Amino acid sequence: MSVSDRVRVKDVRVLSDKKYLLKATTFDWRRNTGEWQTQVREVYDRGNGATLLPYNRKRRTVVLVRQFRYPTFVNGYDDLLIEAAAGMLDDADPEARIRTEAEEEIGYRLHDVQKVFEAFMTPGAVTEKLHFFVAEYEPEMRIGDGGGLVDEGEEIEVLELSIDEALAMIADGRIVDAKTIMLLQYAALHVFR
Repeated sequence: MSVSDRVRVKDVRVLSDKKYLLKATTFDWRRNTGEWQTQVREVYDRGNGATLLPYNRKRRTVVLVRQFRYPTFVNGYDDLLIEAAAGMLDDADPEARIRTEAEEEIGYRLHDVQKVFEAFMTPGAVTEKLHFFVAEYEPEMRIGDGGGLVDEGEEIEVLELSIDEALAMIADGRIVDAKTIMLLQYAALHVFR
């Protein structure tokens, strides 16, 4: 029996469709016992995204960004968030989107971009799946200052850090973004070992 055989959608209500879509769904779930149980879930659909960790193996450095994130602020995080460059796909191919985001956010035109995995970040409430990439960078690949797009409200600071400093920033709480932690741990295991 597939999961689709265990779900019967009864009602879907749109709660908000401002920038992204928030729906309340009532459905029946067939439990392992065979009983049907009615459940209600709010699901936030913001589309899928891509994220990237540029690294320089020889210099043992990575490029991250620092920016304001309102949701973390209202949850008590009173600092700018240090994270990997990322963006929403908006119907673009994940690799094409992450190349564009790299140019916009960090100012690098990268050559060999490698997809390393995909992951759902908050599967209990958000539909978003992220495509994770790494790419080697060299100083001559820099084509601009980065910083993001002002008309999208972005004000991004580009950070070049040693991999050891970035990993220490996870341990001491300066890096608290899940996608960034995942990419830095990937790099520690597979790039800088």
